[in-house]
Amino acid sequence: MSSENVTLTAGDAEIEVRPGNGCRLESLRVGGVELLRQGERYGCFPMVPWAGRIRDGRFRNGGTTHQMPLNSPPHAIHGFARDAAWRTARAAKSEAAFTYDLTDPWPYEGRVTQIVELTEDSLTLTLGIETYGDSFPAQAGWHPWFNRNLGQDDVRIDFDAAWQEERGDDHLPTGNRIAPLPGPWDDCFGMPDGVDVTLTWPEQLALTVKSREQWVVVYDEQEAAVCVEPQTGPPNGLNTLPRLVTPIEPLETSTTWTWTRL
Repeated sequence: MSSENVTLTAGDAEIEVRPGNGCRLESLRVGGVELLRQGERYGCFPMVPWAGRIRDGRFRNGGTTHQMPLNSPPHAIHGFARDAAWRTARAAKSEAAFTYDLTDPWPYEGRVTQIVELTEDSLTLTLGIETYGDSFPAQAGWHPWFNRNLGQDDVRIDFDAAWQEERGDDHLPTGNRIAPLPGPWDDCFGMPDGVDVTLTWPEQLALTVKSREQWVVVYDEQEAAVCVEPQTGPPNGLNTLPRLVTPIEPLETSTTWTWTRL
C-alpha cells in the first residue's frame, strides 16, 4: 500500500488520484480537456465522515456530545479525510481502491474506503464507512470543482429538485423546505428519486451527475468553478438526520458521472 499518485485511463478519459492529498481526484481529462479546477484544494474530494457544515462543530451520539475543530468558523465543514493521507489498496488500469483509517479528532474508530472506476464515458465513485467498534453517526459525499468554462461558453446547470432546504444566515438549513429558487446557489436541494444534475458546456460536453442519494448541494458563486455535491444527508445532517454506522451495517454510497460530446 502506498500514497503515490494513481493514474487511471479508459479510451480518451484519464483520471489522476492523489491519495496523499485527501484521496482527491486531482484531474479528470476527456479528450485532453481538463474538467476539474486545478489546485491543492480543488479537484474532487470525498467528504467524510460528514458532508457540509456541522453547526458550531458539535454533534451528539446518544447522550454524548462531541466537538469537532472549527475549520470554517463558527462551524466545522466537509470532514477532515480531505486533509489526510490515504493509502492505495489496489490499482489497475481503470479501477483503484483507497483506504483511510478514522483517527483523532474523530472520536470513533473505523475505516473509509473509496473505489474509483473509470470507463470511456463514465466515472463511478463509491464510498464506504465501517466501524471497528461503537456505532456512530456519519455522512459521506463528494465535492467536485468543475471548471466553469472549458474555453468557450460558461457551463449550464440543469436539474429538477422537489425542494430546496431553506438556508439561514449561518449557511445551515433552517429545517424548512421551500420551492427551489433561481441561482446563484450555495444551497442543498432534495431529489427523492435520486440526484440527477446535468452540466452542459455548450458545443463541447454534457456531463450528468447521478446518485441514489436524495441530497445535492449546488454551489456556483465562484467565477472559476461550479460544484455539484451528491451526499447522504443535508448540511448539519449529523444532528438533524443522522445515519448510523453500525458493526453490521456500514454506510455505503456512490455517484456516477456520465459524459457525451456535443
